[in-house]
Amino acid sequence: MKKVVLTPNPYRDWNFKYALQAAQLLESAGIETSICLAFDVDRNLELPRGVVLKDLQRELPTAELLICFGGDGTILHASKAATRAGLPVLGVNIGTMGFMAELEASDMERLKQLAGDDWHVEERMMLRVRVEHEGKCIADEVALNDAVITKGAVARVVQMSLSCDGVEIVSFSGDGVILATPTGSTAYSMSAGGPIVEPSARNIVITPICAHDLHTKTVVTAANRTIVATIGRIGRKNAFLSVDGGRALRLSAGDRVIVTAASCTTKLVRLSDRSFFDIVRNKFK
Repeated sequence: MKKVVLTPNPYRDWNFKYALQAAQLLESAGIETSICLAFDVDRNLELPRGVVLKDLQRELPTAELLICFGGDGTILHASKAATRAGLPVLGVNIGTMGFMAELEASDMERLKQLAGDDWHVEERMMLRVRVEHEGKCIADEVALNDAVITKGAVARVVQMSLSCDGVEIVSFSGDGVILATPTGSTAYSMSAGGPIVEPSARNIVITPICAHDLHTKTVVTAANRTIVATIGRIGRKNAFLSVDGGRALRLSAGDRVIVTAASCTTKLVRLSDRSFFDIVRNKFK
């Protein structure tokens, strides 16, 4: 490996402490580094002395790896840019859960493994999420974790129907629904009562949120299915769609959220052969 892009979350990695430590470790192993930000920050952000930020989009084409410093949200955000550039991602957890991160901040020395062959890449399925309003596509995104449809702050419930390959699965009223990848199964979906799915699997997990009946349950489908959530009557109230925790899109009655497996995958770098179930046990002590 010759070049690595480092993307710290400046609100978690104060003064770029861990990004600078990583740069020193990698450069001592003969790997070129550049520090970039994956999202907009306060213009008044003070940079540590000697730090020069470079443009992420210009650096990615000549890099071989993107390393994120932050929590799962930072990794989710930065991984979109890395996936578009065809680069693998390695996460260093400086957040609370850090479920997708390969390293904790205390394990930084292990970055030296990147100079050799003692690492591998794990591919993670993604979802393509499209929204149709009156027959026209108004949004088209990809998700590593999930697409979440929720009620508005005022609405008591949101009514919707869910279908798989044109066959209705269920119609219900409730707080919404989560359409998750196996990677996202340990996020909001799990909190809402969904199953834990091994992240290397290829499935779509459909988890209703607080359904107002006794029979609506989580459904797990094969990855080659097309899932459609159709928004029912909401009157003057609103429902919203958020993809991987991003900005909410307002939905209207009759709108269709169409979810399929994406053609792209997110590639995560692994420095060890830890079992996924070891990670689950340690994270959820």
